[in-house]
Amino acid sequence: MMDTLIAVGSVGVLGVLLGVIIGVVAKAFAVEVDERIEQVEEMLPGANCGGCGFAGCADFAKGVVGERATPAQCPVCSTEDVLKISEYLGIAAEEKEKKVALVRCSGDIPNTVRSLYNGVRDCRSAVLVAGGAKGCDYGCLGFGSCAEACPFGAIEMRDGLAIVHKDLCVGCENCVAACPKSLIVMVPAAATTHVYCNSPEKGAVKRKVCKTACIACRKCVKASGEEDYMEIDGFLIRSNYENPPGPDLVEAAECPTTALRVDAEHVKGAYGGEA
Repeated sequence: MMDTLIAVGSVGVLGVLLGVIIGVVAKAFAVEVDERIEQVEEMLPGANCGGCGFAGCADFAKGVVGERATPAQCPVCSTEDVLKISEYLGIAAEEKEKKVALVRCSGDIPNTVRSLYNGVRDCRSAVLVAGGAKGCDYGCLGFGSCAEACPFGAIEMRDGLAIVHKDLCVGCENCVAACPKSLIVMVPAAATTHVYCNSPEKGAVKRKVCKTACIACRKCVKASGEEDYMEIDGFLIRSNYENPPGPDLVEAAECPTTALRVDAEHVKGAYGGEA
């Protein structure tokens, strides 16, 4: 009996001793956690889209508190969210310009020359295997890799063309990384008028494969006058997003291929190239 009591007592003493040692070690090596990180994370939208360049909202919150990032770097945060976080941390709130994705292509199935394609229905795979079914080497492949990459459902695939609904786009840039053709760029959400073409080929070459390609006729450049709404990039015209054109330029320019479009009308499918 005595041996049993001694054994139990020894175990108890050992347990207490180990508990004290563990407590001392835990206290000595404890890592202090800044409570502001948790507060900032709660203020974030919680999308975990990675558009900020960090591995999720928790990591981004650490970056903001550690002054390695600013609240405005979160593409999902509204202006109010940025202001709220900045006020909480006692830092100056940066002015945030919302940007949305733009797919620089208008070559849907009805307006492009196509060939038979029986490959994998994935844009990256199509580029590696056969280049896809469309005649234009610079246009949207239409297999929807960008739509699958969008966590907000902002991209619709319609007639073999990716269409961005900018009211749903938060600017996370996941689609930019997903497109093997580098077709997708981020533009100011306030801009409404764009050239939906990405081909640097000469106009005659483009028209053989796409009815809605930009042929660099420069009618839009002339119509903008001294306002410099448009930029000339070889055999391709682009909108100048430092001084973006308005919807009235589309009517004034009378683009012969409708490559110059108002985004809202493009989404509606209101345009089409000449036969």
